[in-house]
Amino acid sequence: MELPASANKNIPTFKCILVGDGGTGKTTFVKRLLTGEFEKKYIATLGVEVRPLTFNTTRGQITFNTWDTAGQEKFGGLRDGYYIQGQCAIVMFDVTSRVTYKNVPNWHRDLIRVCDNIPTVLCGNKVDIKDRKVKAKSITFHRKKNIQYFDISAKSNYNFEKPFLWLARKLVGDPQLEFLPMTGLAPPEVHIDPDMRKKMEKDWEEAENVPIPEDDDDDL
Repeated sequence: MELPASANKNIPTFKCILVGDGGTGKTTFVKRLLTGEFEKKYIATLGVEVRPLTFNTTRGQITFNTWDTAGQEKFGGLRDGYYIQGQCAIVMFDVTSRVTYKNVPNWHRDLIRVCDNIPTVLCGNKVDIKDRKVKAKSITFHRKKNIQYFDISAKSNYNFEKPFLWLARKLVGDPQLEFLPMTGLAPPEVHIDPDMRKKMEKDWEEAENVPIPEDDDDDL
């Protein structure tokens, strides 16, 4: 299957699977890096857009061929061809929509059925919106499954790089790896004020110390 050319073949390149309900902001998220926007390739047979996102790191460049469903998830599930040979994954939900979080276990189950044991990040997007429905203390799925979690806001670039940095460190095997400043990042469309940012970080600190409830049903 032909993929977008990622500059040159010496750059370590990884297939990154991006899943989650429609409307959670997956496409906005991958379009933040302008390189991916200009180089995307559409694979019609799978209804997928592949965007190569290249980061400059302290160990040289690294590229994620990021597979975005292009709306196919609305038709109920994705074909195995989407997941095959996935090397890392980002599962996304929208913190302003409880149902998108409730569906996270389904996306995760589909993912591990085809590619078990790959580095995976759960992202709660749209944290720039004040009316947050899925609070930090309710987000426990990542702790049950031992995967990484980040609050993000694609439109404000808040934590944009953190899922990719975490995945890069795992894939390269270097916990000290850092990204160099990004010149190709689209400017933020919205801004998160400092007080809101502080509150989000405080809520997370508290939530991570709360025991996981036995009776919640997000692990169906």
